[in-house]
Amino acid sequence: MKPGFGMTGHPAVENRDSGLGKAGSDPLAEAPAVANPGSPIPNPENTSITDYLRQHETKPLLRFITCGSVDDGKSTLIGRLLHDSKRLFDDQLAALEKDSRRHGTRGGDIDYALLLDGLAAEREQGITIDVAYRYFDTERRKFIVADCPGHEQYTRNMATGASTADLAVVLVDARKGLLTQTRRHSYIVSLLGIRHVVLAVNKMDLVGFDPAVFDGIATAYRALAAQLGIADMTCVPLSALEGDNLIERSARTPWYDGPSLLQHLESVPVDDAGAEGGFRLPVQWINRPDQNFRGFAGTVAAGRVRPGDAIVALPSGRRSKVARVLGPDGDRELASAGEAITLTLDDEIDISRGDVIAAAGDPPQVADQFAAHVLWMDDAALLPGRPYWLKIGTRTVAASISEIKHRVDINSQEHLAAKRLELNEVGYCNLSLDEPIAFAPYADNRALGGFILIDRQSNHTVAMGTLDFALRRAGNVHWQHLDVDKAARARIKGQQPRVLWFTGLSGAGKSTVANLVDKRLHALGYHSFILDGDNVRHGLNRDLGFTAEDRVENIRRVAEVARLMTDAGLIVLVSFISPFRAERQMARERFGEGEFLEIFVDVPLALAEERDVKGLYRKARAGLIPNFTGIDSPYEAPEHPDLRLDAGAESPEHLALRVLEKLGLT
Repeated sequence: MKPGFGMTGHPAVENRDSGLGKAGSDPLAEAPAVANPGSPIPNPENTSITDYLRQHETKPLLRFITCGSVDDGKSTLIGRLLHDSKRLFDDQLAALEKDSRRHGTRGGDIDYALLLDGLAAEREQGITIDVAYRYFDTERRKFIVADCPGHEQYTRNMATGASTADLAVVLVDARKGLLTQTRRHSYIVSLLGIRHVVLAVNKMDLVGFDPAVFDGIATAYRALAAQLGIADMTCVPLSALEGDNLIERSARTPWYDGPSLLQHLESVPVDDAGAEGGFRLPVQWINRPDQNFRGFAGTVAAGRVRPGDAIVALPSGRRSKVARVLGPDGDRELASAGEAITLTLDDEIDISRGDVIAAAGDPPQVADQFAAHVLWMDDAALLPGRPYWLKIGTRTVAASISEIKHRVDINSQEHLAAKRLELNEVGYCNLSLDEPIAFAPYADNRALGGFILIDRQSNHTVAMGTLDFALRRAGNVHWQHLDVDKAARARIKGQQPRVLWFTGLSGAGKSTVANLVDKRLHALGYHSFILDGDNVRHGLNRDLGFTAEDRVENIRRVAEVARLMTDAGLIVLVSFISPFRAERQMARERFGEGEFLEIFVDVPLALAEERDVKGLYRKARAGLIPNFTGIDSPYEAPEHPDLRLDAGAESPEHLALRVLEKLGLT
């Protein structure tokens, strides 16, 4: 979070570069602070401004979220908390009163939810859509709270807010009890490793502060928490609207002997998960202001580091020792988890952004295949085998879901079979990366175990996930060196290995053109081979259908076979519809520069249907063939093919000649 973003009711006082709070920099620095009887913060006359600011800087910080189902009162709770803790300025109060008359839902009375619901759509609909962050503090602690939306369609926003939280306040409407979204959010809270949970049973005023209602909901949630592995759970009955049990204990719940919500937030212990264990520094930036200095900057993810410590750079495994540890104010003798530092080393070793510098005696694991939980956040489904970008810490690598082991039912936590994940679904998957990374299980370290998946076409974030462990085969399978390589096999054949990837609609003429090119290559003495879509489905891919998932796997397998054939020195002609850009890009990336030629055999759909000698289009339009490309399954035409062939205007023989010209063989 950027300093000052989302903060209300308190001036920015944490700028170490300003003169504020520095002794001698301001004649008021040592002046006694004037007591404010309206403030809950003790402010005795003998306390100087400098002392107060120093006390404020050292107060511990708690990040927490409010979550739960829609209309459970999350925004109202935070708004009332800010109001009753006297953390609003006069102009904010005036604006709140004005907004309450215009947009409020309480007949002109103050609507505390409007302090959080800032988007026009939120105010019009009376709901929370985006995550709203707010800052406030008390005498004992500083807080950053994220108000998360309750609607199912905005689950991705809730997960974003929860990803950095130490505690979750799960709200439940006392009239409704536990709902599906309550269970969904609680599961995500558990998945993201939030150790402390408060069940806030809200709107108790609407059930007459009946202790039986509270006990029933609390008992049901304790059972859910035990099922999810949430160990630290506290239940608080409250009315966010009326303020009962929010700041102080309420006289209307004499049967409740626990703390108020704010009292619990002030006293709950916050574990510093990164303080223990070996040193870990994901490298964010190579700091090289001139030729005499080369440092590695980042935020310490775990452990401590001192000058002279032995380190290892991962995944390369190169070793050195720390020469200097530098912070914002210069050299340091010690740096700990959470601090932003720059390291210099005794040796000039190759370290890049995304590498991890770790304690040599206790390094993290390195692997390229993992078991992971994945929360899917995109409207288009997750398809196994489809390539994505995986971003973990400061490292970005190519990745794909190799297998969905099961989908998790949010209500029952039952494991269900699945071939895809839809929006807001959670699955347990095997994850395959193109290169190894240093990691830690998410339960041990968020920075080295949490990741996002990015769509390679749109650059949208489509999923978030948590690594559990490296698959055993990741460490046991190694690439075997072969003395006779691709170049040697190509030399003996006197040709350059290539893949000619023909793509287009069914009936465009891909196989016809590829066959003519293959015949000409054979006549010229070149060694070539055709991988045809129909032929491959008789053997290698006979177990695959025509769903989107099977189409992705179909192309993945063929791309791997084509790569093996180019390793053998062959010219490979691949004739597949291959309807998705992402899979064609995945295939291209399997090959070296200049080895892959995407050839788009372009033809209008109407003409392709006229050429339909197999009657496939007719059957598809009759509903006899589902998922047929061009009818009820999309074809994503290449945006920048290496060669476009107009199959509606030129003969197959002329098109084949154009391919040979592209290869320089005419």
